[in-house]
Amino acid sequence: MQNKGLVKLFALLFGLVSVYQLSFSFKANQIEDNAKQFAIEKIADTEADYDAKRALVQATYLDSLKNEEAFNIGIAKFNYDEVKEKAMNLGLDLKGGINVILQISVKDILVGLANGSKDPVFRKALSDAEELQKDSQNTYLEDFFVAFEAIEGDTKLASPDVFANRTLSEEVTFNMSNDEVKPVLSAKIDESIVSAFEVLRKRIDKFGVTQPNIQRIGNSGRILVELPGAKEIERVKGLLQSTAQLEFWDAFKGEEFGAFIFQANEVLKELVDTDVEAGSVPIESTEDAISDIIGDSDAETGDETELNPLIDLIRAPGYSGGPVIASFEQKDKQVVTDYLNNPQVRALLAPEQRYAKFVWGIPQVQQTLGDNNSEPQSIELIELYALKGNRDNTPPLSGAVITDARQSYQQNGSPSVSMQMNLKGAKVWEEMTGNAFNTAGQIAIVLDEIVYSAPGVTTGPIAGGNSEISGTFTLNEAVDLANVLRAGKLPASADIVQAEEVGPSLGQEAIDSGMKSFLIALALVLLWMLFYYGKAGIYSNIALLFNIVLIFGILSGLGAVLTLPGIAGIVLTIGIAVDANVLIYERIREELFKGKGYKESVKDGFSNALSSILDANITTGLTALILYVFGSGPIKGFATTLLIGILTSLFTAIFISRLLID
Repeated sequence: MQNKGLVKLFALLFGLVSVYQLSFSFKANQIEDNAKQFAIEKIADTEADYDAKRALVQATYLDSLKNEEAFNIGIAKFNYDEVKEKAMNLGLDLKGGINVILQISVKDILVGLANGSKDPVFRKALSDAEELQKDSQNTYLEDFFVAFEAIEGDTKLASPDVFANRTLSEEVTFNMSNDEVKPVLSAKIDESIVSAFEVLRKRIDKFGVTQPNIQRIGNSGRILVELPGAKEIERVKGLLQSTAQLEFWDAFKGEEFGAFIFQANEVLKELVDTDVEAGSVPIESTEDAISDIIGDSDAETGDETELNPLIDLIRAPGYSGGPVIASFEQKDKQVVTDYLNNPQVRALLAPEQRYAKFVWGIPQVQQTLGDNNSEPQSIELIELYALKGNRDNTPPLSGAVITDARQSYQQNGSPSVSMQMNLKGAKVWEEMTGNAFNTAGQIAIVLDEIVYSAPGVTTGPIAGGNSEISGTFTLNEAVDLANVLRAGKLPASADIVQAEEVGPSLGQEAIDSGMKSFLIALALVLLWMLFYYGKAGIYSNIALLFNIVLIFGILSGLGAVLTLPGIAGIVLTIGIAVDANVLIYERIREELFKGKGYKESVKDGFSNALSSILDANITTGLTALILYVFGSGPIKGFATTLLIGILTSLFTAIFISRLLID
């Protein structure tokens, strides 16, 4: 064999690089095992919800290592995040995690394309399409076309009240037929689904999951999301479904609505059946609430036995000069909302409050004394705000102007989200903060109809478009909110139609069964080669073991994901590698039977077997390449390891075995 020195050097470097890559996987596993053991020592099995508590302790332990030295190889040092990033990635079937299928609402997209049309034919077609979907194999859009044409009458898809509007003015004209409009709508809906796909991908990329898998399922508007290693399924659901409708509104002062609340309560006495359990709130607290809200210590509450539908629900008044009207219990939120939106109640609003928009804050748990100063009880309080709405119910500034968002910290160390706006948004923001400063008012930052904060402006107009959302965030909530704002909002709502959580025990079971099959196959092959070929079998076994190290090293270095089908590909690779050695050894035997010497037989055996080996591996490699290009999920995992295994098998069978035999 020519260039033995070059082959030795290449094999040495190849092996060292593979061992280097695999060392991160071993270290990551060691650190995670230490974290798991630490959690077990801290949380006993006898504690309630010990699994959840251990998971929290384990996550905290690993989080503490993010910026600490976790691995020192002499020439370089790595923290845990860097070790984890370089470690081999395991798929959902091995590591556990979350599998979610999302349905992008085509109905929402159609409503948006129709510019929110209220046309009765259009609206009925949307409803009829939903009914058709229950027993149909068609897409929602196809059923919408069927439903629309069944009831259209004089209304066409290109009618001014449907799709011939400003939104589609360049694509749809009044004189177009339904058949001409259909491909336009199909293309627009496909664009929206692609947009939703990209928004979801950006959100998931920032979630902190290694090698997530996200893909469209045909033309159904469904998107498959696989997150290996993810455990907080509710957090994942919130991140994927959040529409992130960020809005900035001017807020009324809470005290401006004191008289309104009292008047509304009086009206509601006549409208609401007050035959409820008496004594739910002490009379003294009702009197205090009325007094705090309307600022009148002499307020009359009427007969002591009379209940107040609205005021009896108040648990804490708003603070003076602030934007909070009052605080209620979370369980009463819907009741209070219905009260305030009653037409007779809204008629009591002052002219400047005509378009007031009542919005709730973030629920907060508070401790209160029980009856007769018994043990404290926890109640969820939620604050009520009134925003300065308008006829169109559009905010002065929306989240569309956000160009960047980052998780940050307030001065007290609490997590928050800082944002940067574009030039247009910065100008409006400067005007809003200037007005708030001049009137000592507040600006409410509203996300998905929830007030996260309503800060006052104390330093004058804020130029440059920088702002911050503060609130009772956890670190994860702040990170997720920043990711959602930075990625952008979904073009339509995304409903979770299927969510499965693959637990670590199931993942461990898959790992155990996969490794068992791998080790059994390897042991049988090694023993057979040793038994059948003797000393030459030892050389092929050494080459085979080296081949396996190379496969795992390359997988780790490329950041590829190891799955159960991937393990199957490696098992198949073992057979392919041995097959090459068998071809070579049998050709060498033939040459020896012809009376040739050992050196000449080895030389001719390798050269004569080369064409057969290349033919077999090239055809298998082409098949694996096709599977990789056109396959997805498990098929791609199998093809990846098979392709890598074919290349390393050729190298070890042709060069390493020859080097050892020579």
